[in-house]
Parts: sequence; C-alpha cells; structure tokens
Amino acid sequence: MAATIAIRFVDEAEARSLNLSYRGKDYATNVLSFPYTEGEFLTGDLVLCAAVVEAEAQQQGKEISAHYAHLVIHGLLHLQGLDHERSATDAKIMEAREILILANLGISDPYQ
Repeated sequence: MAATIAIRFVDEAEARSLNLSYRGKDYATNVLSFPYTEGEFLTGDLVLCAAVVEAEAQQQGKEISAHYAHLVIHGLLHLQGLDHERSATDAKIMEAREILILANLGISDPYQ
C-alpha cells in the first residue's frame, strides 16, 4: 500500500485544542489521526503530543522509542479505518495487529 503521511509533534496546548475541536474531548491526548481520503493510497496526518507520550512511557515503564513506535502504528491503523472505540471486537482486532507489527520490529506487547 502506498502512503503519504505527515507526522507532527505538538505541545500539550495544541494537542488539547485539536482533541477538543475534532473529538469533543478536553484534554491533551497521545496521538490523533486525520485521514485525508479513503482508498488504496493512504493519506493523512498523525499528530503526537510529545509531553503526553513521554509521560506515559515513564509511567508505564516503557522505552520512549517503543512507545512512540506503538503510537505511530496505532495512528496508522486508524488512518486505515480501524477503530478501537466502536466495539470490543474492533478493539481486539486493532490490538492484535499492533502487537504483531510491533513484534516484527522486536518490540514487546504494549498491552502487557
């Protein structure tokens, strides 16, 4: 699959503003995905909040690079139409794909 993806790193204020504007949630989140179009050619933006990602990695005892990798993969799966918030089944499908991709990169299961 071909793709054109922009990845932006933002501060907490911008992450909070984007999350509120696009999801109605008033807090800074770790990653937001903004698909441009649907189809074979994947296009979109990923927005990562560095402060949130790094705080989560520290709180969860994860390497920062592994947590960033997980969240980029998570965001890319969202750009492909997967959504863990629709149902528990969808969440399991998405998590299984994340775990498999991360394992192929030598990164352990982020949900353990």
